[in-house]
Amino acid sequence: MHRDDVRIATGMGPLVGLFGRLGRDTDVSVAMLYVLPPGERVLQLLAMSGTSRRIAAPWVRVGVGDQVPVAEAVRERHLVWVNSPTELARRFPRIGLMAPYDILLAAAPLMTEDATWGAVCMVWPVWHPPQLDPGERETISTFCRRAGRLLDEAARRGQPLLPGPEALVLPAVRTRTPDPAEALAAYDFAERLPTGCASLDLDGRITFLNSAAADLLGAGTADLLGTRPWDRLPWLDDPTFEDRYRAAVISRQPTAFIASRPPDRRLSFQLQPAASGISVRIAPVTEARGGERRVEPARGQGPMGASTLYQLMHLAATLSEAVGVKDVVDQVADQLLPAFEAQGLALLTAEEGRLRVAAHRGYTAEFMARFNGVPLSAPTPPTQALATATPKFYSSFSDFQRAYPEAPRYGDRDAWAFLPLIASGRPVGLLALSYDRPRPFPLAERAILTSLAGLIGQALDRAHLYDATRHLARTLQTGLLPKELPQVPGLEVAARYLPAGHGQDAGGDFYDLIHCGPTCAAVAIGDVQGHNVQAAALMGQVRTAVHAHATAHASPSKALTRTNRLLMDLNPGLFTSCLYAHLDLGRRRARLATAGHPPPLVRHPDGRTEVLHMVPGLLLGVAPGGDYPMIQIPLSAGTVLVLYTDGLVEAPRLDIGHSIADLAYHLVPAGDQSLDELADGLVDHALRTTPGTDDMALLVARVTG
Repeated sequence: MHRDDVRIATGMGPLVGLFGRLGRDTDVSVAMLYVLPPGERVLQLLAMSGTSRRIAAPWVRVGVGDQVPVAEAVRERHLVWVNSPTELARRFPRIGLMAPYDILLAAAPLMTEDATWGAVCMVWPVWHPPQLDPGERETISTFCRRAGRLLDEAARRGQPLLPGPEALVLPAVRTRTPDPAEALAAYDFAERLPTGCASLDLDGRITFLNSAAADLLGAGTADLLGTRPWDRLPWLDDPTFEDRYRAAVISRQPTAFIASRPPDRRLSFQLQPAASGISVRIAPVTEARGGERRVEPARGQGPMGASTLYQLMHLAATLSEAVGVKDVVDQVADQLLPAFEAQGLALLTAEEGRLRVAAHRGYTAEFMARFNGVPLSAPTPPTQALATATPKFYSSFSDFQRAYPEAPRYGDRDAWAFLPLIASGRPVGLLALSYDRPRPFPLAERAILTSLAGLIGQALDRAHLYDATRHLARTLQTGLLPKELPQVPGLEVAARYLPAGHGQDAGGDFYDLIHCGPTCAAVAIGDVQGHNVQAAALMGQVRTAVHAHATAHASPSKALTRTNRLLMDLNPGLFTSCLYAHLDLGRRRARLATAGHPPPLVRHPDGRTEVLHMVPGLLLGVAPGGDYPMIQIPLSAGTVLVLYTDGLVEAPRLDIGHSIADLAYHLVPAGDQSLDELADGLVDHALRTTPGTDDMALLVARVTG
């Protein structure tokens, strides 16, 4: 046992003892025990049996909101039962994707009357009946009550039971331990066998092999002990071996494959799993033997290997980060074809009762055009798969033709998979894969494809919502900003607005230029707290109020005071920063006041650049009696005034004062630049130095001769 395991087991003896008995009483292949530390929303793996830390690594920490069985058991506070690999793929696509094996699964919460303290997850081989019997349910229920009570009592004592640096792995229980003479006799027995035999632990490492096995593998015993075969032997560096080992450990079912050892020797590997590890029989292959379950470790036989699974997990991760429909479509189209070695892919969406072609690979545009706009009620393979919400697999053209005699065939395509994309119980689209040769679509591959369809459906649904909401919000926000700035004699102005690089909501950034007299104008910039439709609407109200006070020739101090009073009356629950400047071009002066907004920048005609130091008033909407002191600066010909929002200068771990000074430095060469060039240069600088997660607004004004 690992040294940390001894320490953890000593402090958690009763809980670990209960967990060990649960595994033995229910005859599970894998069991995992999670605790939910007080005040946290992440389940942490405390102990496990029947598997290794390496296999369990993706599930060491599980968010309570995740779409996995243990999290659902905690959220819903009841037992979750998954009665088939297909059901696992449909309900929990992330788990089905990473463990596409013949298993059944249960998860149950560890509870007391007023709290949930963790959960337990159990895996059975597929030969288990499709339902838990009453005895099993009672065993699980009793364990959950007792374990919940132990965790509750420990927390009340101020000593909550928490995982150590690594989860505890319970060793397999031996019925008896052989004496040295018996162990030596077993070794002699294995050495006399004409075929090779080896033993792998649950982590895949070789713990024993006889001389025949070493000879067949072409390596010394000392070189192989303690290593994983696929890591030590280059000719076994094929995903099939590791995948078969993972399948045997998780599903607890025998499996086999054939590998070719250079230059021309073929070896049969038969894996027999148990709670303590995997027994492997190795024998030379002289001729095909009927009835032997084999998996040829040759490329192109389907996505059954570990490397393909890793590739698909990468796709799953990228889908979780994709935001718009285009992102999802591009990721699916670019990654699925190589992952499944298909020759054709089509991604269709269901919109207003019709199919729409979103993307395709391996088809001509003319061929795909016939499917664009097809009613969902039409009797075609894609629409039928959508109508029944059931994946359809056709292993050959004859199978396909029997089901749909009139369906068009593209070139020599000879196998098809039609996968409905379902989100929240409704169809959002369909994914179709095609192959130029017959394909059997084994059970594991179907489970993977079904899981992927679930992930793609959810991602596509989120992306549609994101695009629609983003379009609405951006339309609202741009509609509230000035469509064009007025022409003011004696003043050049350029403005820029960039929405955040991510996020679907409107921001509250705004700017304005008001021509309020023959020789005067006002400029304003501001930022409403929040990124939502309410912030955008309030931004429009603030901009309207400032505009009205400017045309009434109110001073900057009075304009901000009156706007603040308006916001207090509206009571929107949001605060607003604002900088207002009145430019008197006849007298060559500017008066400015600020309500908590970043200070403006000034470039003087001699090239000197400075950050204006102003006494900031309170943000608008904070208190009714806000005071907004004014300052006055000269406006000689050639003076450049720069107003901006914090999206141009705020960045994690950077002092905002340094960022503002850096922005001012980039004003120095502005003398020979057009105002548009200057504005673009400032925005480009900001995009390089800030994360782009906030909106950016910029207004640059230059006094002319």
